[in-house]
Amino acid sequence: MTRFNKLRAFVAVAALSAASGTFAADIDMNADANDVAISGYDPVAYFSDSEATKGSAEYTATYKNAIYHFSSAENRDLFRADPSAYAPQYGGYCAFGVTMEKKFDVDPEAWRIVDNKLYLNLNKDVQTRWLTDVPGFIANANDIWPEIKTVEAAEL
Repeated sequence: MTRFNKLRAFVAVAALSAASGTFAADIDMNADANDVAISGYDPVAYFSDSEATKGSAEYTATYKNAIYHFSSAENRDLFRADPSAYAPQYGGYCAFGVTMEKKFDVDPEAWRIVDNKLYLNLNKDVQTRWLTDVPGFIANANDIWPEIKTVEAAEL
């Protein structure tokens, strides 16, 4: 390989690396390795259908560089019109975990809408604990979230 070809290959790899980093979900968003939020569940369906509903890769939208899946074009369009109204609180991290200054993944089936906001929990057992004082835990998490939202989950 000539020096020129080596340089060209290096530049191409560097450009691809930079481009892929550009699309990574924001640090305050809980998304998988493919930047999919809520394990592909439809955030609008929690509000419209009162149930956790798996979305489809056919209907997607992004918010804070995380990719959300939807069960219908209508739900996708509602989300696009006002993503902050449907996106889960605390970037989709466990609401109870935030009260402990942690960013835990969630079970999309462990959810609750409170004051027209979506909250997710690590699992149903954690949710049972969270439900013992929802207003208190939300107030506490709201105080803590600004301090931890820009910290990598692994560093907490």
